[in-house]
Amino acid sequence: MASRGYAVLQVNFRGSDGYGWPFLSAGFGEWGGKMQTDLSDGVRYLAAEGIVDPKRVCIVGASYGGYAALAGAAIDTGVYRCAASYGGVSDLKRMVAWSKARSHESFRYWIRFMGADSGRDQILTERSPSALGDRVNIPVLLIHGRDDSVVPLEQSRGMSEALEKAGKPVELLVLKGEDHWLSRGETRTEMLSSIVAFLEKHNPPN
Repeated sequence: MASRGYAVLQVNFRGSDGYGWPFLSAGFGEWGGKMQTDLSDGVRYLAAEGIVDPKRVCIVGASYGGYAALAGAAIDTGVYRCAASYGGVSDLKRMVAWSKARSHESFRYWIRFMGADSGRDQILTERSPSALGDRVNIPVLLIHGRDDSVVPLEQSRGMSEALEKAGKPVELLVLKGEDHWLSRGETRTEMLSSIVAFLEKHNPPN
């Protein structure tokens, strides 16, 4: 993306691994909250420094970053011009239920970071981008590996359906034979090419 003329900001938001327990635990309960505003705070800082035009910023991410991209469109609105998500979570309640059926450890992880007391906690709906499709006012690109075993394909399909129902601009690309980690070079290239084309269409570089 930088090679196409874009300034790229990659934020180590609270909750990121590799920076010690206090930094990691600062993200507990902050999905859609401070983990999200850490990103937009970074955008505002670059804008204040004159590095970026605040009216020409898009958000792109994969996995949790995919959720963050969708939350940037549906929750922390007014910051981004477009959003692209790879393998992102859109329905927190369904994600928690799906993980609980597979691993108690995985279930505890999701609950801890999402800030829920149980799989039925209302906060899971309040912080689900797919439940807030009517708030989205920017183009959204959804990309998902058909064989994703970490975040099921239904998460992107559900977001696509919610946006279509709300009459919002959305594109969905399903990568055949691909997993959560983009293990195949062919589909990894397809993902990158699709995102660059999406960015150049909705937010062309100078």
